[in-house]
Amino acid sequence: MICTNIPIMLVYNYMKNKKLSTVAELLQWATKNNRAVCAFNVNNMELIQAVTSAADEIGVPIILQISKGARNYAGMPFLVGLVESAIQSVKIPIALHLDHGDSFEICKECLDAGFTSVMIDGSHLSYEDNITITKRVVDYAKKTGASVEGELGQIAGIEEHVVNEKSLYTEPSVVADYVKRTGVTSLAVSIGTAHGAFKYKAPNPTLRFDILEQIRDQIPNTPLVLHGASSVTPGDVELINKHGGKIKNAYGIGEENLAKAIPLGVRKINIDSDLRLAFTAKLREYFNQNPEHFDPRQYLGAARAHVKELVKRKLETFSQ
Repeated sequence: MICTNIPIMLVYNYMKNKKLSTVAELLQWATKNNRAVCAFNVNNMELIQAVTSAADEIGVPIILQISKGARNYAGMPFLVGLVESAIQSVKIPIALHLDHGDSFEICKECLDAGFTSVMIDGSHLSYEDNITITKRVVDYAKKTGASVEGELGQIAGIEEHVVNEKSLYTEPSVVADYVKRTGVTSLAVSIGTAHGAFKYKAPNPTLRFDILEQIRDQIPNTPLVLHGASSVTPGDVELINKHGGKIKNAYGIGEENLAKAIPLGVRKINIDSDLRLAFTAKLREYFNQNPEHFDPRQYLGAARAHVKELVKRKLETFSQ
């Protein structure tokens, strides 16, 4: 099934060449239809299969994201190979994106390896240094036609190597200058989302939609990105704890609340922790319920199917 709102030439080129799309192409689709493209962090074959098959059934494009932790775990050639295999099996456009690139060198390495989009995270640098490194990546990405995502502000929480004790909201007054001087395709902003599973002291905190609206007004033609948009699904947390886990005080932002950001210009929504929680929840349940099983295809298959259902719900909420 192919979503009828995906531009016909994008679908034609994708199906004819079976090549990765750029994030810029997918963001154009999202902007035209007032939706968001979901960007899922993947680390192994099962997650890639779950995400791509779910998107294929729903009929919407997706972004697969590779983090530093994923590269260290599986190796970049292996992950790129899995993604290239996945695009042969589906009928929807897919982009391959570097999540939280922390140097020009890693962005260059990923672009040279075939990534169609990279994020250069200069949010921890001074404003001018952030602009300098981001523009350098943008200039290099032009050689391959790839997209570049920049970031202003800092997202609280912990996700792999990205650690911030508290949020530093994006300053709306500088976003237009930043976009103009760097030439980024999209901009990740901080409005109260957070990385990881242990984000907040209570569920569904209030996001700063007022800041988001001010940012949108300053750069109405620049797609905005929300990092740290996992909802920390209560059902999966409960399932983990029911079967021997100890995930305490883990709260996220409800999907309905996150969806309110889409009319305010958010066109890309990043999801990572929810996939890990769902995968772990089903593994724990499966092992407890089937102590005699030892075939990885059995328990990994069950975890893959569980993640797929989670992904379908996300896509129906943000992308359909």
